[in-house]
Amino acid sequence: MTQTAPAPGTLPAPSPRRPGRVHRAWYVAAVAFVTIIGAAGFASLPGLLIEPLHEEFDWSRGTIGVAVSVNLALYGITAPFAAALMDRFGIRRVVAVALTVIAGGAVATVWMTAPWQLVLCWGVLVGLGSGSMALAFAATVTGRWFTARRGLVTGILTAAGASGQLVFLPLLAWLVDRHGWRPATVTVAVAALAVAPFVWLLLRDHPADVGLAPYGGTYAPKPAPAVGAARRALKVLAGAARTGPFWLLAGTFAICGASTNGLVRTHFVPAAHDHGMPVTAAAGLLAVIGVFDVVGTIASGWFTDRFESRRLLAVYYALRGVSLLLLPILLAPSVRPPLVFFIVFYGLDWVATVPPTIALCREHYGDDGAIVFGWVLASHQIGAAVVAFLGGLARDLTGSYDVVWYASGGLCAMAALMAMVIRRRRPPGGAAELPGA
Repeated sequence: MTQTAPAPGTLPAPSPRRPGRVHRAWYVAAVAFVTIIGAAGFASLPGLLIEPLHEEFDWSRGTIGVAVSVNLALYGITAPFAAALMDRFGIRRVVAVALTVIAGGAVATVWMTAPWQLVLCWGVLVGLGSGSMALAFAATVTGRWFTARRGLVTGILTAAGASGQLVFLPLLAWLVDRHGWRPATVTVAVAALAVAPFVWLLLRDHPADVGLAPYGGTYAPKPAPAVGAARRALKVLAGAARTGPFWLLAGTFAICGASTNGLVRTHFVPAAHDHGMPVTAAAGLLAVIGVFDVVGTIASGWFTDRFESRRLLAVYYALRGVSLLLLPILLAPSVRPPLVFFIVFYGLDWVATVPPTIALCREHYGDDGAIVFGWVLASHQIGAAVVAFLGGLARDLTGSYDVVWYASGGLCAMAALMAMVIRRRRPPGGAAELPGA
């Protein structure tokens, strides 16, 4: 059988080759895991900064909450555009630039003297950078490099954020307690920059770049870069917004963000401190949540490969709601067994919702699933931003966080009901067509 010679001036496409003993996809997943850990420090800081900034600058908790809210909102809104940019320019370029922006924003806060500078540096710059390599990064990596074990790998990469929290939170709490908040922000910036070379040198955009098929799949040539990234992200949103599953997924994930990043990650440490608990002890408990989050999220990915995703979501949200309703009576000046039980229980459920949510986005929206998930993630962060602000405002007005815990528990019960309404049957052809797409 003869082969056709490539046209003059062009390079032949790499031939598919058999993977080695360990498929290259697992190395890519490992690099992505380390990258997410390196950038996770930014998520550990907001709860530790509230009291130091309040004491040094006399800014209200509501004012500080504005900057945190902007950060969380941009983290989400940027995600769908980042997923489209990864299709246009490649994963490596987008993530490397994002890490640099995170580092620059974190370092710039060292010289701030006014609230608007906190909003600009921490809210806008860190928010944009972190949103560009958020969970849409994990969804893009798993979507390109894995056909089998997608749920498991999604769970592992999602757990990387919790692992980063585990690594950074005790150190950052110690730095804030002993040396102030500025060394802590510099530490976050250095960590983000430290992983950038790994992304540039070791990460690959597509299996075809190294002549491989995705893990568990068949070889396919690398698609041409998608032009018009912003237009495509908006077009996908317009189509998805005409379908019921999108609004149910966006609604449940908004409640997820409100009850995790917006509430517990931002306000647990100051709330525990209100009850007389030392900041370092409260930060240690938040780090323990990160330990069990790793276990819970990886387990959730394994469950997602085997059980119906909407039922998993209903169970996760219901259990989370019960735990939040009980939290106000568990907080005390010292760490007691009931509070430890809450930390373990809540940690297992922290972001266990991510693997089944991504799976449902892929099921209903096919190749556009990563971008749709980016928009769903935007709703997650908007929910987080609203509660990050309202939680601080409630504390300023009432002197307590109790009303926010109770309201979040009720919202989680609503999310459990919404998850069960998501339709079960996959449309013919394996993915729903987006109207107007």
